[in-house]
Amino acid sequence: MLSITTALPEVYRAAPDDELAARIGEAKSLLGDRLLILGHHYQKDEVMRWADARGDSFGLSRLAADHHDAEFVVFCGVHFMAESADILTGADQQVILPDLAAGCSMADMADIDQVEEAWEDIATVADIERVVPITYMNSTAALKAFVGRHGGAVCTSSNARRVLEWALADQPERPAGEKVLFFPDQHLGRNTALAMGFDPASMVVWDPRREFGGLEDVAVLVVVHPECAHEVVEVADLVGSTDFIIKTIAAAAPGTAVGVGTEIHLVKRLADEHPDRHVECLDPSVCPCTTMSRIDAPHLAWVLEELVAGRVRNRITVDEPTARLARVALERMLAIP
Repeated sequence: MLSITTALPEVYRAAPDDELAARIGEAKSLLGDRLLILGHHYQKDEVMRWADARGDSFGLSRLAADHHDAEFVVFCGVHFMAESADILTGADQQVILPDLAAGCSMADMADIDQVEEAWEDIATVADIERVVPITYMNSTAALKAFVGRHGGAVCTSSNARRVLEWALADQPERPAGEKVLFFPDQHLGRNTALAMGFDPASMVVWDPRREFGGLEDVAVLVVVHPECAHEVVEVADLVGSTDFIIKTIAAAAPGTAVGVGTEIHLVKRLADEHPDRHVECLDPSVCPCTTMSRIDAPHLAWVLEELVAGRVRNRITVDEPTARLARVALERMLAIP
């Protein structure tokens, strides 16, 4: 899908913080119930303060699926999240991403051409009907559609184990899977499978740059996210999703020192919200999720005031053939308890 970004007007780029806050607040008040602002946990505080609901990609996808009364859904996250919201919301709703350049480097790690080529190669040596494709939520609508077409499902870091168990069990529409093609993030797939008791030797990494995918050793991080390298996960005390990390720190006793392996904005917010705990990022030089950070107060103020003026900026839409198949994969994810 081609996205054409409209340049942010100078009036928003030059506005001081207090003016932006006033403009966002006024526009939000004028739009009232017509507007739903969703904020991903990794957002900056200047944006998160305006969110009607905050969550990870899994939680926000559920909100998008269940919340059909808002005319405008302003998704303060990244492109693949807004795509999923557009797929799951009603036809009369419009999903808006404040900055179209807010992409996701992980979602770009696998593209549809590479996955289709891998699928064709695997089919030459395996019973492809017993191979179940699973895509992480951090993926494009095209990859979700591929998964929907081939009997697979979407997963998140919260439910990756349950989705893999579903893939490897008998289903009404197919026999149990013998193999799983997991993309785009090798660490989440590998760490989840290891926690389920699978032998490391039973898992290989598909390298699209090498003939037939090649083979490579795992390029291998306490509380860490399962996106971390396996060597880190092995020595961590606890491993879990963003929501798990938040709940773990909230439940920790005052005075507890917690090293956290995840995105820096979230770690800083957790430290600020729990001053009686010592919360530190495991990598003091870690860079934030730079694409997620493109959503800021100037862009939020701009899209909201444009809505007040009757102009929809940065609407995210997914074509119906892709949306229909991607919806299958997303709904399978939502249906897995």
